[in-house]
Amino acid sequence: MNIDPARELAIQIEAQEDLYFFSRYMFKERRKYKWLHNWHHRVVCDALMKVFRGETKRLIINIPPRYSKTELAVINFMAWCFGKVPDSEFIHVSYSATLAANNAFQTRNLVQEAAYKRVFPDFKLRDDSKAKDDWRTAESGVCYSQGTGGTITGFGAGKFRDSFGGAIIIDDPHKASEARSDTVRKGVIEWFQNTLESRTNSPDTPIIVIMQRLHEEDLAGWLLDGGNGEEWEHLELSAIQPDGSALWPEKHSIEVLNRMELAAPYVFSGQYRQRPSPPAGGFFKPDNIEIVDALPADITHQARAWDLASSENEGDFTAGVREAKGRDGYIYIVDVQHAQLGPDGVEKRIKQTAQMDGKAVAIRLPQDPGQAGKSQAKNFITMLSGFNVKAETVSGDKITRAQPFAAQVNVGNVKMLRGDWNKPFIEELRNFPNGKHDDQVDAASDAFDEVNEPPRAKPSTGGSRTYQ
Repeated sequence: MNIDPARELAIQIEAQEDLYFFSRYMFKERRKYKWLHNWHHRVVCDALMKVFRGETKRLIINIPPRYSKTELAVINFMAWCFGKVPDSEFIHVSYSATLAANNAFQTRNLVQEAAYKRVFPDFKLRDDSKAKDDWRTAESGVCYSQGTGGTITGFGAGKFRDSFGGAIIIDDPHKASEARSDTVRKGVIEWFQNTLESRTNSPDTPIIVIMQRLHEEDLAGWLLDGGNGEEWEHLELSAIQPDGSALWPEKHSIEVLNRMELAAPYVFSGQYRQRPSPPAGGFFKPDNIEIVDALPADITHQARAWDLASSENEGDFTAGVREAKGRDGYIYIVDVQHAQLGPDGVEKRIKQTAQMDGKAVAIRLPQDPGQAGKSQAKNFITMLSGFNVKAETVSGDKITRAQPFAAQVNVGNVKMLRGDWNKPFIEELRNFPNGKHDDQVDAASDAFDEVNEPPRAKPSTGGSRTYQ
């Protein structure tokens, strides 16, 4: 086979200068068939080349699974950078150390391909680089991989210089099946803060996060919300584009995507749309709630339930949701109290709200298990002497507790009194259970249970009733 030297030189030059061309060329040379490329691959490569040129220091790419994210942003990008800057130092992280090691191994294999050597003929591995998860170049470059939560001792990414010298590349830091666990999810974020972020050899060492969205407070959500105090360039690629077309029709047609969304709205919303909650709601469908300007005259039972938080200006909110049941069979959401309050502020808000509601509205308070919870409940009940109040130990997970309320919302049996609290309440329903907060949902679910119980006897003016 005759090889045209001029053509080979042209390929070499373009592959050295353009990550997208390099990726297409290497794919064809290695696998012997053309890559089914799409416009979003060019967009991802352009964003990565901005990192290489020093134009972007912090980059988040949200993209559906199996849309070439690892191939481009990890394997091809590291290989391309090593060819251009052989002393680059990379730390690559994924939720699984095995996965990260395999990506590092695939990168090492790529840089040993004959086609790669035609593009970057001067690149060499160090002779003793045999490990999958930790290998070196002849120019003292480093490729080190680790799983989230793992130890990174004695390794750093990047060089202390103006030009590119490596990066930290995080590919899917959360395991999809564990992303709903607050403990596991927050553990990944704490590890990023306490371990990974400090492994940059220079303040200008780039950090790249490429992942599918799994929760409103996953690593990408936390960073985009200002979690580490830095500005992040954000490339968001939804499987269904704003105009309703498919992002990669050859991969998934719009008909297939619509079926996928219908079958699993939670999964599709986060992983494919890059929104951790379905647009119309998944668990709750709040668009089915009718907003009304007045309550009907024939209300049979009213109650306000509270979900309490003790920290002021951080963490969860305190929420108190008042609901009413009408003889027409509908549940009415009458009012929502929602604020970040300290312990004293919580007591004051509950007492003021009880006085505003009047004694016809039953009050339900959560009681934490243990002696401290019992003491707190007793103090609240004493404070609310004369009101129809009870404290009840919370049992069951949030999703199970919310199911009866959600079932009635979703079939249109819940209405809501118009108020300035409507929008944040609806958004929390829409985002549940993947939202940042769920205190209003918890309180609304308890209030729903309360108004569907037989009405309690009203207390005399001389005291209160305690229901344990």
